[in-house]
Amino acid sequence: MKRLTALVALAALSLLSACGEKPQTMGGVKQDAAPFSGVGSAFSDAQWKQRDRASWESHLKARAQQGQNDYNRMN
Repeated sequence: MKRLTALVALAALSLLSACGEKPQTMGGVKQDAAPFSGVGSAFSDAQWKQRDRASWESHLKARAQQGQNDYNRMN
């Protein structure tokens, strides 16, 4: 009887231990600089002005409409 009680208690303890998971919170992405500040590389577009947010956004908009939009590209 003691063995059965110990076995049931062990099973209950192992089942309840699965409920004790720690909460997982996202820390978020940490960036040192804004994405439009540039990389200082020769591989960037020559027409894009680094550290100019409006230029960055207009290039992203043009890229989304011309290069990455399959509907516009195929039709």
